[in-house]
Amino acid sequence: MTSSKYIVLVGGMVAGYAAKELAKRGLSSGELMIISGDDALPYERPPLSKGFLSGRDKEADILINPSEWYGQQGISVKLNTVIRDVDLKKRSLRASSGEAFEFEYLLIATGARARKLDCPGSDLRNVFYLRSLDDSRNIRQTAEGAKRAAVIGGGFIGMEVASVLAQKNIETTLIIREDRVWSRVFTPAMSEFFAGYYTPRGVRLLQQETVIRLEGKDRVDSVVLSSGSKVSCDMVIVGVGAVPVTELFAETGLGIDNGIMVNEYLETSQTGVFAAGDVANYFDGIFDKRRRLEHWDNAVSQGEHWASIVRGDRQPFVRVPYFFSDVFDLSYELWGDSQGATQTVTRGDGNSSSFSVWWLRGDRLMAAFVMNRPGAERELAPEWIRSKRRMSTERLKDQNRPLKDAM
Repeated sequence: MTSSKYIVLVGGMVAGYAAKELAKRGLSSGELMIISGDDALPYERPPLSKGFLSGRDKEADILINPSEWYGQQGISVKLNTVIRDVDLKKRSLRASSGEAFEFEYLLIATGARARKLDCPGSDLRNVFYLRSLDDSRNIRQTAEGAKRAAVIGGGFIGMEVASVLAQKNIETTLIIREDRVWSRVFTPAMSEFFAGYYTPRGVRLLQQETVIRLEGKDRVDSVVLSSGSKVSCDMVIVGVGAVPVTELFAETGLGIDNGIMVNEYLETSQTGVFAAGDVANYFDGIFDKRRRLEHWDNAVSQGEHWASIVRGDRQPFVRVPYFFSDVFDLSYELWGDSQGATQTVTRGDGNSSSFSVWWLRGDRLMAAFVMNRPGAERELAPEWIRSKRRMSTERLKDQNRPLKDAM
């Protein structure tokens, strides 16, 4: 049995950034082991639907740390290693190969898996989901010979993939169950802007449509919709959400509810066992609620924060939820949580590619969207959300007044 002071399971973004932070904090050789069922070292996930998918980035470009770095730091990385049994009381893990591992501290970072399409034909060839490097690699390879693609789902994955495929001159159809793109996050005006941006750039939007079935002999060649219409395609990419990977811990006594339950220190109910990233359901002290986030910033921040805690800096995890996206030639950022907001304020021209949207509940800023705006808006948005400062809506609306005067 192999023993390590720290084990991170599995070796995704959380593991890469936790390892980097532990190394900064004086990690000794042999103290950290990363166990991953993947065949790749920890890599950045945003490029999977952006730069890597488009072909701009190579696999080596998206590694969090160079391959040789782990050996230099004395960090053991066990790839292609699938853990089948967990005994948290004995602090041990057992792989399908029979190999066993002991730990003092365990960080669960098993992430989330793509939610599968539940309809006839979903098992046909050239139906893809996007969660891993392998997924992105397979989509990119298939896209090289594709003329028509259907993307199912109007959230950020669907929007990013559709923009990449359209830029490859593939006839792309974005199929959305809701009445507008990313209705869970965008205001109606924002959805209208992005719909108007996508259409002339080669993406056909079909809204309020449900997929009835996929058709094809051995590989998909069409998508049949609830309206009775049929979308011809060479490939389908499905982006309809993700499910946290918790099955391994179902019988361990850990709290599981939309992920693994942790407190503000990312601790589970079992001493020495933590969870971070897509799988962690944590307490958000800024919004006084529980949440589980599936994005790059959360994985990075929680991986780093865990490393600081186990090295003696015991502070609660407090961070404004953050998200960014790149579609076509646009880049935008989102901070906060708009749930419960009672009004929105737009700065800039909402019909152009340079505007920001501010969600407020009373005089408290809840969330902000910023795209191609002055740097002050990027800097102040997360600060104001975190500090819960009172805002003047009228001053925020005043385009001629500096943003800092909106308090």
